[in-house]
Amino acid sequence: MAALTTACATAGGSVAAPATSSGLPTAPPPPAPQLTAEQVEHAVASLDGLVTDAMDRTGVPGVAVAVVYRDRVVYSQGFGIREVGRPETVDADTVFQLASLSKPLASTVVADVVGSGVIEWDDPVVASNPDFALKDPYVTANATFEDLLSHRSGLSTGAGDLLEDLGFDREYVLGHLDQQPLEPFRSSYHYSNFGFTAGAEAAADAASTPWEDLAEQTLFEPLGMTETSYRHEDYENAANRAAIHVPTGDRTWAALYERDADAEAPAGGASSSVRDLAQWMRLQLGNGVYDGTQVIDPDALDVTRTPHSVSNPPGSPVSRTGFYGLGWNVSYDDQGRLQIGHSGAFDLGAATSVQMLPVEELGIVTLTNGRPQGIPEAVSAGFFDVAQHGAPTVDWLTFAAGIFEQLEEENAPETDWSQPPAEVEPASAPDAYAGTYDNPYYGPLTVTADGDALTMSMGPQDRPTLFPLTHYSGDVFTFESIGENANGLAGAIFTLGPDGTASSVRLDFYDRTGLGTFTRD
Repeated sequence: MAALTTACATAGGSVAAPATSSGLPTAPPPPAPQLTAEQVEHAVASLDGLVTDAMDRTGVPGVAVAVVYRDRVVYSQGFGIREVGRPETVDADTVFQLASLSKPLASTVVADVVGSGVIEWDDPVVASNPDFALKDPYVTANATFEDLLSHRSGLSTGAGDLLEDLGFDREYVLGHLDQQPLEPFRSSYHYSNFGFTAGAEAAADAASTPWEDLAEQTLFEPLGMTETSYRHEDYENAANRAAIHVPTGDRTWAALYERDADAEAPAGGASSSVRDLAQWMRLQLGNGVYDGTQVIDPDALDVTRTPHSVSNPPGSPVSRTGFYGLGWNVSYDDQGRLQIGHSGAFDLGAATSVQMLPVEELGIVTLTNGRPQGIPEAVSAGFFDVAQHGAPTVDWLTFAAGIFEQLEEENAPETDWSQPPAEVEPASAPDAYAGTYDNPYYGPLTVTADGDALTMSMGPQDRPTLFPLTHYSGDVFTFESIGENANGLAGAIFTLGPDGTASSVRLDFYDRTGLGTFTRD
């Protein structure tokens, strides 16, 4: 084996790296910086045009952008308005909801816990949180912080998200993950907000500090990030706050929803401004150093940027593999440079992105107050494209928008409940469906009859969600799905027993992993 490895040469006939005492070649050095200060200055000068072009084409109400280069904030600017129908404008201090951009912030916090010697990345999380449990006892006993923060625990994509949409809190959601079926442990990648949250929460338990306080003490306060928080209440109370918006057609937007992500705070509940996030980018690009002080251990931070899961397998022999680190998407560009980044998306009205080239000491963060359409990704990609090539080589907005359109199509319901059958069968009497149905995962569901009208309620008992039921055909009704994961009409399929009353009801929207059947109490 040693002879084979040392005899191999790289493509193009270059000489293999020198062999070590073990007989294996040493790793080649990372690529050297390739961008000049003039190239970066040119890219920065293009940002106003990149942002205003995206805003003109989409109508998104507000955008904020910051760029860090060689430990300096070289750009920090807001565009547009905080909320449609109000005059207040966006600036560098405007607070946006970050959605999943919360994850690389969170892994920075956990890196501090690791660097302080409280935990190791490969420690089982159950040692820090004895209440942690997944469906497979082996996974419960062995899942590490690395496993949970890289989405390789086996939890399915979105596991627990529908409980959050119903209003259940963090404790309830994490306490019911043990009912979720699992894919193969450590050999599958599934993006799980609450798997990630479980890992971050366990780190906070190990530090004997609530997560929100831990983030403040270890990261936000040392960096002077006074407008950054993992508490939704702090976002709501911010005087300079961007509301979230959804498109209403023809480049118009409306602030119709609120999104309280406290239940999954480490994974999606942070809020911040680009001025604050620029300080965090300085820390990241400085390998944990901020203003000359080592704030986060560099070795612990390095682990977060190392590939842990294959998130995007190559589609062809010439395609490049995408990886997930710990709270970071990890990839390598055409020049072999490490790229780290993450997007954040709330379908209820926020889209964010951070992208960095560590070897160039260059990073950009883009925040918007509109539902995802690829805008922050296009601004970031366009910026790096201009830096590398002098001008955009791709229409990045069209490219990114196509990806988000495809994701939306994939999320469409399997059954189009808006199209009733040609011959509608009559329903049974309303009393046949009325009653209380039990479910160990979602809790009780109550169906109430008021004349011919049926309504079901579910969720936390002190604040249940009401769903009017509309007859579809026979013993099938429809209801409107709600929350961040809503995708239109859903089906409530009742099964009647021999006595003519319903013995169970299956809600297809809530049955994505087989947990959506409710049995009459």
